Amino acid sequence: MPKIPYKIYLTEDEIPQSWYNLKAVMKELPPPFINPGTLKPCTAEELSRVFCSGLVNQELNTTDKDIEIPEEIRAFYKMYRPSPLVRAYCLEKQLDTPAEIYYKFEGTNTSGSHKLNSAAAQVYYAKKQGLTSLTTETGAGQWGTALAMACAYYDLPLSVYMVKISSEQKPYRKAVIETYGGKVIPSPSNTTEVGRKILAENPGTGGSLGCAISEAIETAVKTKNCRYVLGSVLDHVLLHQSVIGEEMKTACEKYDIKPDIIIGCAGGGSNFGGLIAPFMGDKINGKNNIRFIAVEPASCPSLTRGKYAFDFGDTGQTTPLMKMYTLGSGFMPSPNHAGGLRYHGMSRIVSKLYADGYLEARSVEQSKVFAAATMFARCEGTLPAPESSHALKAAIDEALKCKESGEKKTIVFGLTGTGYFDMSAYMSYNDQSMTDYIPTDEDLAKGFATLPQAES
Repeated sequence: MPKIPYKIYLTEDEIPQSWYNLKAVMKELPPPFINPGTLKPCTAEELSRVFCSGLVNQELNTTDKDIEIPEEIRAFYKMYRPSPLVRAYCLEKQLDTPAEIYYKFEGTNTSGSHKLNSAAAQVYYAKKQGLTSLTTETGAGQWGTALAMACAYYDLPLSVYMVKISSEQKPYRKAVIETYGGKVIPSPSNTTEVGRKILAENPGTGGSLGCAISEAIETAVKTKNCRYVLGSVLDHVLLHQSVIGEEMKTACEKYDIKPDIIIGCAGGGSNFGGLIAPFMGDKINGKNNIRFIAVEPASCPSLTRGKYAFDFGDTGQTTPLMKMYTLGSGFMPSPNHAGGLRYHGMSRIVSKLYADGYLEARSVEQSKVFAAATMFARCEGTLPAPESSHALKAAIDEALKCKESGEKKTIVFGLTGTGYFDMSAYMSYNDQSMTDYIPTDEDLAKGFATLPQAES
């Protein structure tokens, strides 16, 4: 095998031809979406009132392991893919660990994150359907930025409901969205019925992804020839993000890299699910024994402290019911700096895999996350996004365990994006004004109280 370089780049011809559908290999599927009115499984027709029909077909596909990536989307991907798999030699030296550490770096495009992988696909299907506008939500702003880029490419108007506290903390992310033509509305807002209701019940709230989703869905439903598109959580988003895992698997095979541990940050679960997809498929089929670790913020711990139950995907309780690890759709997260990891629930696929014991989960306080991010920036030269740094923190912890035991392991983590729009957060960490918030059991109980009384 050739010597492993710092950065492993595949060729354009090695960009995956298909997405990897984990549901086709899972031993047991997640329960279907439930219509909250009828308490029966949602039909494709019902879902198509909110989502693009092509995406609904992917959402409901449980049989095809490989779903072809249309050539038009592969052409879009070629503008910034394949992304590199990087050997973190300098971090290894800094930690004095026998472990080999790699990271799959998704921050090489203008949006600064992995989100463009699904944005390009979702807007392509919207345009193909003949839609004339789209709505969405965004937390830290990566999804809104990516979708604005894709909408500009396909010439589709876009309205972005951005979590209010994030729009205040990250004005430059808002500026980039607007540069690409997206209309940004801080959420909750007075532009929708659900927004006005949330503001009345929670005056002064900084908002949440659940709030923003409710507003975006209401706008989509009330606007002619418009649909709502989502940047995480749903199965088709995880499917699109599997391009990350497929590329990483090809790179690992090319250089005979055999991961012992794969780590990803987890907010809604799509980037983590996409990162692990083909490797998890092999584990389900008994072909490896990789440890998979999902890392979430201690301030919004859906996997580690949530309940596995049917819940709404939004604060306004307008979506179908999904069985997932959740803190309750009414949970209001603290205004921490890891804005993209504030969703109250977790991907149905990731939730089911966790419930069945195929992966681990841990939560981390944000001050520890930023300590890891600062170390990485100083020795590896890249400023990581706060979200990505949750995975980085766990990778460092695992590498230090190898140092203690003397055991050599191969650790791979997902560096989902860069932190150059997160400077206020870094400033807060640097001047020691950053605080850690961990919800009490009483705080969580308020969210759990909003869970619907559906059969779980």
